[in-house]
Amino acid sequence: MNDIVTWAALAPVLALLGSLINGLFGRRLKEPLPGIIGSVAVGAGFVLSFIAFIALLGRTEPSVSLVLWPYLNAGSFSLELGFVIDSLSVIMMMIVTGVGLLIHIYSIGYMHGDSGFSRYFAGLNLFIAAMLILVMADSFLLMFVGWEGVGVVSYLLIGFWYRERLNADAARKAFIVNRIGDVGFLLAMFLIFKTFGTLNIAEVNEAALSLVFGSAALSLIALLLLLAATGKSAQLPLQVWLPDAMAGPTPVSALIHAATMVTAGVYLIARAAPLFAQSPAAAATVAWVGALTAIIAAFVALSQKDIKKILAYSTISQLGYMFVAVGVGAYWVGIFHFFTNAFFKALLFLTAGSVIHALGGEQNIDKMGGLGKSMKITGGTALIAALAISGAPFLSGFFSKDAILSASFNSELIAGYGNYVIYAILLLTAVMTAFYMFRWYYRVFAGSERLDKETKVRLHESPSIMTVPLLILAFFSVVAGYIGLPEFAFPNWLAPWLEQSIEAPVNFVHRAVLTEWLLIGLSVLAVAVGLGLAYWVYHLKNAAPLARFNQGFLGALNRFSQSGAGFDGLYRNVFINPGEGTAGGLAAVDKEVIDRGIRAGFVSVGLLGRLLGLWQSGYVRIYALAMLAGIAILVILLAVTGVMA
Repeated sequence: MNDIVTWAALAPVLALLGSLINGLFGRRLKEPLPGIIGSVAVGAGFVLSFIAFIALLGRTEPSVSLVLWPYLNAGSFSLELGFVIDSLSVIMMMIVTGVGLLIHIYSIGYMHGDSGFSRYFAGLNLFIAAMLILVMADSFLLMFVGWEGVGVVSYLLIGFWYRERLNADAARKAFIVNRIGDVGFLLAMFLIFKTFGTLNIAEVNEAALSLVFGSAALSLIALLLLLAATGKSAQLPLQVWLPDAMAGPTPVSALIHAATMVTAGVYLIARAAPLFAQSPAAAATVAWVGALTAIIAAFVALSQKDIKKILAYSTISQLGYMFVAVGVGAYWVGIFHFFTNAFFKALLFLTAGSVIHALGGEQNIDKMGGLGKSMKITGGTALIAALAISGAPFLSGFFSKDAILSASFNSELIAGYGNYVIYAILLLTAVMTAFYMFRWYYRVFAGSERLDKETKVRLHESPSIMTVPLLILAFFSVVAGYIGLPEFAFPNWLAPWLEQSIEAPVNFVHRAVLTEWLLIGLSVLAVAVGLGLAYWVYHLKNAAPLARFNQGFLGALNRFSQSGAGFDGLYRNVFINPGEGTAGGLAAVDKEVIDRGIRAGFVSVGLLGRLLGLWQSGYVRIYALAMLAGIAILVILLAVTGVMA
């Protein structure tokens, strides 16, 4: 490890070490020491990642490989497991450890007094370690280790308060749904090895560019990887686990939604970009899945009342934007939106956690209102985050979301007029996003107070250990987008940096500058319409225009939105109810047929058992006598048979 960049490989080791210390000795450590240990472990990983980033900036080829273990050596085939630290992975590493560090620090205050304090930080550190392995892996096999790692640890963290049945059920749901996607990953690896003879990502990407454009093998591999990505990133039709994952502690929600697990699917597609660039059918499927997910999740978010579930559906919707970006071939844009989303989405969840912390666990926005007067830091930072995710001009989300809209409009990877339809869907989704995010902010922090007297008396701003991370995230929610300004008019640092690690030949139409400015104008107009409509409904009219949504067709539409667009009910009727019915039938057969049959023949079975038991005395001389008797019987039978013959 002579190269300073390779020291970043210690980041997952440090996180794992922090997890082991808290997991093995945490009960002996007094609060807040487990939180400090966990934070230091992740913070050290961030420092190493940042040093690697600075070191790579001065290189013409920003990529360093580190072999960890020659895993398989069989004849002509060998597989070396190792890490690759390049422009793509180091950006991911800094986000995972940087935002993860702020969430760790915030958690020290949020989890104060919890009986599972050390267990919580052990899980959080383990989650960071698994995600780092995922993004640093140089092979699909090692990536799958991290992929499964974040799945298992998410199960533990979502069900952290496992004594409550709903929390345990939510953890199981997340684990089971993700296993569906994992089957796709496994099948993709089998087919990748069959096609290319290796699982090394760089070798596969290089070989994919030499295969026939749109070949069946490439398309099938890409579609299986898409299945894996839809499970981990909660896209249609496997998005149902993410809203229920709100059962875990709020900082866990921030970590899963902002910086780690749910972005793994986007990273997988970006890392395997040549496979998708060479398979236009699979790429188009990615884009359409993302677009439909974005608008359906935004529709569901319109009517939710749980302060965290609104944000959960917004996460699904924003991930849909990222899927569109990588689907149309703008891979760097998908990572750019992940970069900005990490800050404002973490900020949204942590401000929600601050509210829940202050209100003693209350999560219904109908029982809030006016909290910004008593919680000025939380309310102010929440406003910045809400505007950033809405795409308000000059905040980080504006630049990354506009880049996705522009890429979808200009891409040549989607055949026919599909790119224009996807653009229109995303533009409408932008209007809906601005609307429901203003509703979220206004119903919680502005408007009339709807607190009971007891809650109002104890209402207070969160401690500084929770508010300082909010202020840091708010700062980056404003400035993070300026590293990816529109390329047609401004210097863009991020695009050429990331494209050094993502080599995929995708063509885009180069529009006139006036057309590009017009697209930006439409993006701004979409945000203005959404925010203006929400302001009119909730502030000027006090939600009176929405009263009609309780009647007739509009009422049914509202209930459909509240139900999560009916996916949970559909899956219950198609999969869960038949499964439960089958299990009940088998249980009845076991009880009424098999058990009764055994009881009816108990006397004969018992008698036979006692007779056979006589031979199991444990005395060697009895066994020798039995063997002698058996031999004698065989000799007699053979003799009789010979005489008769």
